[in-house]
Amino acid sequence: MKAADLFVKALEAEGVRSVFGLPGEENLDVVEAMRAAGMRLVLTRHEQAAGFMAATYGRLTGRAGVCLATLGPGATNLVTAAAYAQLGAMPMVMVTGQKPIKAGKQGHFQIVDVVGMMRPLTKLTRTLVSAEHVPSAVREAFRRAEEERPGATHLELPEDIARESSDAVLLAPSAQRRPVADEASIALAVEAIASARRPLLMIGAGANRKLTSEMLRVFVDKTGIPFFSTQMGKGVVDESHPLWMGTAALSEGDFVHRAIEASDCIINVGHDVIEKPPFFMRDSRRTVVHLNFSTAAVDPVYFPQLEVTGDIANAVWRIGEGVGPRAHWDFAPFEKLRAGLEAQLAHGGDDDRFPIYPARLVAEMRRAVPDDGIVCLDNGMYKLWFARYYRTRRPNTLLLDNALATMGAGLPSAIAAKLVHPRRKVVAVCGDGGFMMNSQELETAVRLGLDLTVVVVRDDGYGMIRWKQGEMGLPDFGMALGNPDFVRYAEAYGAHGHRPTSATEFGATLSRCLASSGVHVIDVPIDYSDNARALGAGAEELAAL
Repeated sequence: MKAADLFVKALEAEGVRSVFGLPGEENLDVVEAMRAAGMRLVLTRHEQAAGFMAATYGRLTGRAGVCLATLGPGATNLVTAAAYAQLGAMPMVMVTGQKPIKAGKQGHFQIVDVVGMMRPLTKLTRTLVSAEHVPSAVREAFRRAEEERPGATHLELPEDIARESSDAVLLAPSAQRRPVADEASIALAVEAIASARRPLLMIGAGANRKLTSEMLRVFVDKTGIPFFSTQMGKGVVDESHPLWMGTAALSEGDFVHRAIEASDCIINVGHDVIEKPPFFMRDSRRTVVHLNFSTAAVDPVYFPQLEVTGDIANAVWRIGEGVGPRAHWDFAPFEKLRAGLEAQLAHGGDDDRFPIYPARLVAEMRRAVPDDGIVCLDNGMYKLWFARYYRTRRPNTLLLDNALATMGAGLPSAIAAKLVHPRRKVVAVCGDGGFMMNSQELETAVRLGLDLTVVVVRDDGYGMIRWKQGEMGLPDFGMALGNPDFVRYAEAYGAHGHRPTSATEFGATLSRCLASSGVHVIDVPIDYSDNARALGAGAEELAAL
């Protein structure tokens, strides 16, 4: 059969049923093979959005999402999405076309070194130079994308290779199981935790696996050890749990960071240094136990004294079997800090000011979105408010990016989440800056017939950078921008536009949109004047303790 048909059959063998992309003429043989096979092409308006969708598919399913682009500008538009998946540990396979490599007739028109460009951003990148290589190349791309630590891979399929004939046979995935940590490292971890006075559990993105989540809940309930999470670890353990200490990576003076300072042993589950450091190791005042699929990448701010390397769920279970509550454990400082955190988080949820107060925005979202609903955040000032104030009750229900932290991913991510979970409520929360970077995908959502709500948080500027500017004592310069009429803009795409004029009306509008069919865009202005107090050290609250 033609290599293009063989390629699509190889994708099918990996479980692929949908491909996100924007093809070009160099991909047409593959597109036709997809049509003949009954595979779905989710056509996007920009390749970057297709990459964000494929990465989010991988994040939610654990299986590599696939995106397709043509050569040249199509491939270069995937670069940000490649970094998004690679840094965020989201399994994704990118497929790009290329001019014929054996008998090209167009010189160097549109040709760039895509494989060389992708090499620093992927776990694997290669050009297929023979139809015979298709089965092994596809199998290896998926294997590398999905194995721990997950990430992005890339295959370039030239036009002439796609048309070659081959009788190559597909390769089945090998049977495998993750290695488990050795007994000695488990015993050392048990000893370190049991002998500590104030152990503290930290949950990172690598723990966001179903079995690991279950094992961590059992561990917390059995031991009574308080826990906190990184931003990308939110929801691995229900944050309504009475032992939750908050979300890290906001401010060194925050409540959770004071708890870290008070601890003498941190059990660090599933974190790596790509995500913004949740704490800084400056001395040997505390023991840090690293639990992950791979060894720790040593960094000036992270150099754990003990490593437990292997399947995380298995390690948590085995350590939990060896550790029970100890009489000498002293969690009183944590309890005091948690009371202060709870008091601060209760502030602002009913604030009536408008433009809306960020804590009220988050509170209305939490009231309206069911526990299994998915909130997909773009990147901006509001992300920190959600990281701090949004009580995430289930894994993968608050999708934020604290690795590449790119703007423009919120709406595409929400589209992918809705395609993966069509019966669950999905909301995209985007700043006006990030929304306009991929707002054209409203047409994609409408064309696909999705029920989707998009909240555009408007401050008419690049709010986070403007805030940082002010924090540095610099004048407000260069961060203001103009916006279209978002209601009319949504309607131009066939979506429904809404512009509430009060905080109460916003909550009612959000609930109504979630209960309605179609794509809805809510334009809500926001008041960021309280950023420093709410997201800073919380000095007044801490002093009161």
